[in-house]
Amino acid sequence: MGMLGMALSVIGGLAMLFFSIQILIMAFKTSMGWGLASLLLPFAVLVYVFKHWEATKTPFLRSLMAFVLVVIGSALSVFGAVSSAGVQ
Repeated sequence: MGMLGMALSVIGGLAMLFFSIQILIMAFKTSMGWGLASLLLPFAVLVYVFKHWEATKTPFLRSLMAFVLVVIGSALSVFGAVSSAGVQ
């Protein structure tokens, strides 16, 4: 179960990276200021996403689904490690 969890975490992490880069490209296409702010300032990308919701909702929601996959994969990895160690 640990290997499955690790695989899910890696796949989810790569998907999150892919969709985050998509949003960053959209921000740079909007303006250099939005792109740099999204790249350098914490939470600026969230402001950009909510301000440009119609254009960014698909990659943002897919990124959230990928995050859920990472959480599930991490939980499976921990559960697999604990159960294989014999700790109850």
